Order: sequence, then structure tokens, then C-alpha cells
Amino acid sequence: MIISISGKPGSGKSSVAKAIAKEFGLERYYMGRLWREKAREKGLTLVEGLIEGETDSVTDKEIDDYQIKLGQTKDDFVIEGRTSFHFIPQSYKIYLDVEPEEGAKRIWGDLQKNADKRNEAQQLNSVDDVIKSVARRIKSSQIRYRKYYNIDVFDPKNYDFYLDTTKIDKPGVIKKVIEQIKKDVVTRIKERN
Repeated sequence: MIISISGKPGSGKSSVAKAIAKEFGLERYYMGRLWREKAREKGLTLVEGLIEGETDSVTDKEIDDYQIKLGQTKDDFVIEGRTSFHFIPQSYKIYLDVEPEEGAKRIWGDLQKNADKRNEAQQLNSVDDVIKSVARRIKSSQIRYRKYYNIDVFDPKNYDFYLDTTKIDKPGVIKKVIEQIKKDVVTRIKERN
């Protein structure tokens, strides 16, 4: 069983991926961490690294090649990444959505706990700053993935399961996603065996 998770910043992707990994005993891969590490190595924030990627496909290619290899050589994992659904087509594809203000509030709360881990941007001093930063991240993703792969990673039609997490608390989101996986994926695996 391979589960890929995509969605908007602040929608709960990491929390859901961790819960899925625990519930089903799966290994977890997080492409956002790789992006943040690559940007940090260049002395850039995440947003600066993404913007650089609009004209230089090296980082995208490295991360996407890594995903392709995972999909070809491993099974039984959960992966968070904007393009994971595309490069691991056999995965069960989940998309988590969130309204911009709510997503920004969640990210702002996370930044208060550990800003360095996220490597978001140099000057994020309020929820409004986060909203602007997230909008730029989304725009960069749209530019890069249309340019390099002709895909819209934010189009819910690309996914098997869509959930708007705006008005659902974290435990509720996790419960809904795990129930859907059990219904759609685990049942299908049992029927095949």
C-alpha cells in the first residue's frame, strides 16, 4: 500500500502522514523537508529556493527522481509531496485543502514553536505575512509544475480522495482520512487476497 498526500500549506499533510504511518505501520517520506534542506544548503529560505526553481529545475528534478525511484523500488509507505501523486501513479492519492487564512494561522502557530525547522522566510512577523508567503509558494508551485510537467498539483481531480480541512480539527481530519483509506484501499487489498 502506497499513500501519497498533497495539498495546500497548512492543510495538515504532515500530521495526517504521521498518523497514517503509525496506523498502518508504513514508512514515511516527506519531500517538503528535502526542499527545505536543499534551500538551506544554498543559504536560501524555502520561498527563495522555490522561486529559484522557477528557472532552474535541478532541485525539482532531484526530488522528483527520488520519488520515482521510491515508487519503483518500495512498497508500503506514505509520502508527502506536491508531485508524489504524479510520479507514483499507483499510490492512493489524497489531497488536503484549507482556506488561506486558516492554513496561515496553523503555520504561524507552528512557527512560534520552531521557526528554524520550517525555513519559511526571513521576515514572517504575523499571520498576514504567512498568508503572503503561502500565496507565493503556491504560485511558484503552479509555475514550476506546469512548466516542467504540465500538471496542476492543486487540482482535486488528480486525487482519489479530497478533504477540506478548514473547519475540522486535527483529530477529526486524521479520523476521516484513515476511515477513507480503510474503505478504499484496505478493503480492496483484502478482496484481492
